[in-house]
Amino acid sequence: MPDSTWWRSAVIYQIYPRSFLDTNGDGVGDLPGIIARLDYIASLGVDAIWISPFFKSPMADFGYDIADYRQVDPLFGDMADFDELLDKAHRLGLKVMIDQVLSHTSIAHDWFRESRENASNAKADWYVWADAKADGTPPNNWLSIFGGVAWRWEPRRGQYYLHNFLSAQADLNFHNPAVRAATLENLRFWMEKGVDAFRLDAINFCFHDAQLRDNPAKPKAQRVGRGFSADNPYAFQYHYYNNTQPENLLFLEDLRRLADSYPQVAMLGEISSEDSLATMAEYTHGNRLHMAYSFELLGDDFSARYIRQTVEALEQKLTDGWPCWAISNHDVKRVVSRWGGETALPSLPKLLVALVASLRGSMCIYQGEELGLTEADVPFAQLQDPYGIAFWPNFKGRDGCRTPMPWDDSKSAGFSTAAPWLPIPDQHRALAVSRQQADSTSVLNGVRNFMHWRKNQPALRWGTIRFIEAAEPLLLFIRTLGDDVLFVAFNLGETALTAPLPPSLLLQQIECPGPLAGEIQANQLQLAGYAAIYARVVSNPHD
Repeated sequence: MPDSTWWRSAVIYQIYPRSFLDTNGDGVGDLPGIIARLDYIASLGVDAIWISPFFKSPMADFGYDIADYRQVDPLFGDMADFDELLDKAHRLGLKVMIDQVLSHTSIAHDWFRESRENASNAKADWYVWADAKADGTPPNNWLSIFGGVAWRWEPRRGQYYLHNFLSAQADLNFHNPAVRAATLENLRFWMEKGVDAFRLDAINFCFHDAQLRDNPAKPKAQRVGRGFSADNPYAFQYHYYNNTQPENLLFLEDLRRLADSYPQVAMLGEISSEDSLATMAEYTHGNRLHMAYSFELLGDDFSARYIRQTVEALEQKLTDGWPCWAISNHDVKRVVSRWGGETALPSLPKLLVALVASLRGSMCIYQGEELGLTEADVPFAQLQDPYGIAFWPNFKGRDGCRTPMPWDDSKSAGFSTAAPWLPIPDQHRALAVSRQQADSTSVLNGVRNFMHWRKNQPALRWGTIRFIEAAEPLLLFIRTLGDDVLFVAFNLGETALTAPLPPSLLLQQIECPGPLAGEIQANQLQLAGYAAIYARVVSNPHD
């Protein structure tokens, strides 16, 4: 077995607590709901769970605006519930990863309440404060991801404070060593409880340019493809100064030293920068983060060319770093709809999970992905997401991927005895866990079988990756770990194809449960739409 810790090659199941299972009848999911479904999660063959924020919060951004890093919000339960969750997960062999939002807090946090009062209190320099220009306008041209300027006027101090996200999410001043020390102590609190890992939200946003220099304008042709629609003014700038500052590297090393003082604690960073792949490589180099992921595979481009170019580009930049791949999460349109459309073949969801689980690295799988859930169409009147409300109708926000998990096909989908916080679409009830459990051909059982099969494939879990030239929509690569050499082929199109095998490559096909299987016949690959082939390499000209 390779010399690696549990997080290398781990499959991490993301839980969005509000939408997982409600046990107290308020229409919102909670920690006891997660506890009740841990056996289900363990049956999927995953290695860890990632729980989105459940900390005390006004919920302006549904928990990503934290008012107390060490308290469970009553909406989700209490600390005894979390302790029970942690204990049961560990008994089931699941590691527990929790979200940490370090770069900013809620304006309801005690730190900010004190900081905003005047410029002389003990927390005065804990947030990013700046004087107005002579004409009263903000100190520079920085913009918020959620639209508009990134500065909010505070009359008590007579200054602006920085918010890279909502105005209810004030940015901490990480240039202040007291802020860094307090942040580390908050993390230590959860490590002492036995938490195994942290997903670090927007980790490259911790530091800002101390000189508050303006961001340069971005040409119109370059405003798309970075995770923001062209109608969002945030896309109009190169974000050279409001995030991804060099000082952040030393802080990451502080984080790593803390993590290394606790056995097996891992840190996963979320990266969104002007060159996210380069930042991933930099942030996972040496004694920094254990792994990182970015938004490269969370966009709309579902082509063999793009996936190959993205993975190869990262592989070239990485030295000793480790990637974590995600194609779906709580911030983007569900992948089946994003990459397949509403009329995609039923074989697509199983193929997508197998694809991301076959790349070199760890992976995150978002709740409902194992059911093949599509994006829900949430009417404007029922939207909860402030991002979607601000940019409607061009961008409908994130609610469409956050609707409750369908556990059965009843009216409430087995999620709650009350009206859920977001509506549950009929098409999700048809994909409910109860319906898929007994169907051997279901997406759920396909994903479950594949994940258990993957656990016994060392080359897929830890091997190197090398791509093979192939015409669109065929994606071919080889995973190698010592003498274990595995050939993988994916047809990313919905039409069947036949293609010749690469010259001198002799293969022995192996059975792989999960995705629709292609065949190797007469030195040719034969794949139906959205089908895959796994084979042992008997002879490889590149050996």
